[in-house]
Amino acid sequence: MKKIVIVSAMLAFSSVAFAKPTFTGNNYTGLYECKGENSSIGAYDVVVALRLNRVSSHGKFGAYYYETETVNSTVYHGQAVADGNRLAISFNIRDKKNNVDHSTGIATIKKIGKDRWSFRKEYFEPDDSGGSYGTEDCVMKVLTAEEKKAMEHKTQEKAVPKPAAVAPRSKPQ
Repeated sequence: MKKIVIVSAMLAFSSVAFAKPTFTGNNYTGLYECKGENSSIGAYDVVVALRLNRVSSHGKFGAYYYETETVNSTVYHGQAVADGNRLAISFNIRDKKNNVDHSTGIATIKKIGKDRWSFRKEYFEPDDSGGSYGTEDCVMKVLTAEEKKAMEHKTQEKAVPKPAAVAPRSKPQ
């Protein structure tokens, strides 16, 4: 009987010890219209979609799917993590030759309305010539009823967005 009580207590404690707290942070999910400036290409406009990853978010830590769509409809998939009003961002950029570069950024988020946010992202993109850097100023778009429904549907999907393809590594000789 004593063994059963000890095993039961251990099992109860282990399930409590590994239980993840629910997400209590701000939810930055939405579409953001961004104006950017890059050291290589100059001024540009993009749309960023942030979608909360409910499975991986806990406490004040928010994990997000991060998608950027350019004016020529090229979409880049990545991820972001939020800790309070700071956002760390990483995604792959694939060119027409299927070469892949990685972009890394950090952003500060500010509240601009009841349920609206903005952020300023600074980023770096390495390449063979030393890389480029830039900034983006992004403002959450006020969504139409259709856009809200589509965003909610995407957030509830179980499938994760596919990242940009990475070319296989060649084996060392």
